[in-house]
Amino acid sequence: MQFHYALVDDLFSREEFERRVEEKMESCGDLVDEVTAAMMVVQDCGRHHVKIKDLSGKSSLFSFFGRVVAKNPPREFERPGGEKGLVTSLILGDETGQVRAILWDEKAMAAREIEVGEVLEVIGRHPNRTPTEITVMAMRQAMVEIVGPTQVEPSLAPPKRRDLTVRVIAIGEPRMVPRRDGTEAEVQDLIVGNQEGLFRMSCWVPDIIEGITEGAALKIQGALEKVRRYGKEYSIDERSSIGEAPGDIPVEIHSIEEVEDGGSFSVCGHVKSCRPVRTFSTKDGRVSCVRNLVLTDGTHQIRVVLWGEEHARTELLAGDQVALYLCSARKGRSGDLELHAGRGSMVKVQHVDEAVEEEITGTVIATSGGTFLDTGEEQFLVRGTLPHGHEVRARVTRRGKRISIHSFEELLPDTAELNARIDAFLAKADQENTFTPHGRQDISK
Repeated sequence: MQFHYALVDDLFSREEFERRVEEKMESCGDLVDEVTAAMMVVQDCGRHHVKIKDLSGKSSLFSFFGRVVAKNPPREFERPGGEKGLVTSLILGDETGQVRAILWDEKAMAAREIEVGEVLEVIGRHPNRTPTEITVMAMRQAMVEIVGPTQVEPSLAPPKRRDLTVRVIAIGEPRMVPRRDGTEAEVQDLIVGNQEGLFRMSCWVPDIIEGITEGAALKIQGALEKVRRYGKEYSIDERSSIGEAPGDIPVEIHSIEEVEDGGSFSVCGHVKSCRPVRTFSTKDGRVSCVRNLVLTDGTHQIRVVLWGEEHARTELLAGDQVALYLCSARKGRSGDLELHAGRGSMVKVQHVDEAVEEEITGTVIATSGGTFLDTGEEQFLVRGTLPHGHEVRARVTRRGKRISIHSFEELLPDTAELNARIDAFLAKADQENTFTPHGRQDISK
């Protein structure tokens, strides 16, 4: 009964669960055993078994049956505190699809006794909101027959090492990402291409690409190829090597006119208009964000939707030249064609202005579209932190309408100028006006 209680332990206590099981057995006239009654209680709570294709539902916990298609040997690792851990995975499938089941520590040890072809009943939850993986909380063998594929789906198969000749199209900024063992690692994304198309490539050893520029032709040995649902992607690590490749490598960048429903496209253009970032709650209760804009190449235009923090928070201004890589095309609610930048995509603002160091004085205005420094004549998008509503004098590096803050000082109001403005206002007032200007003494102090 502990197995079934794990499905509803976030709803009520163990004692309450046992009470409900007893009530269910009594209401059925003792015609069902304890296990069956426990399953019926779970189903009453909406936590019944689902098919693998439905593991992306709203529930935080899932119960399902899966046939073991493949298994990996347990792997030992060290946690941040120095404690040893064990992890392994199984590929489970049914007639609707496959999923990777992750087992930790004692469950990873127990997996050694599991054979390919066995059917398991599993309770688990998604790790890090990954729909193709499930972390196993409880499992047991099940006397259920499942007819499904015997080969692992390409998207769940282990990565393969490949040698590639590619041209670098775009290089992203380095970022820190959490590992499954709780540590962090630095990764830098690239968009690369060859005659097969464009691909996203993650570099887990950023030093290996130091000095490489966009447009460079590279020969990469030992790149890991992964097949995702949205296409292939690659990663390079300490076992990979990079060298220069001779000759030019042609790649295809689409025009906006070529975008069609259902495909993956990479386009360039200017931002015709962009709306502020909006936050929303996802189906599983997370807070995410989205931003809408219109991209044009001067002849044609298309609506663009940027999903998630990585893309929606990109600093954008009307008139910016932008490249969108590996975006999916589909029709929106209005029936118009849209490009969606999500997982696997890259949004790159192409700066064409030279960097100039200078001093700018203005008022700080924080908006949902970013923080701006308003000089009274121009507005500059700020990269850095400035106090909203304050008048500041800042030392910056300016590139077009963008500024990066090196240092700043807050400016206090000029008392003489303020008094002169008050005197000018009073001079215009009618002598019979009953308005009494309070507070001037405080301002003058």
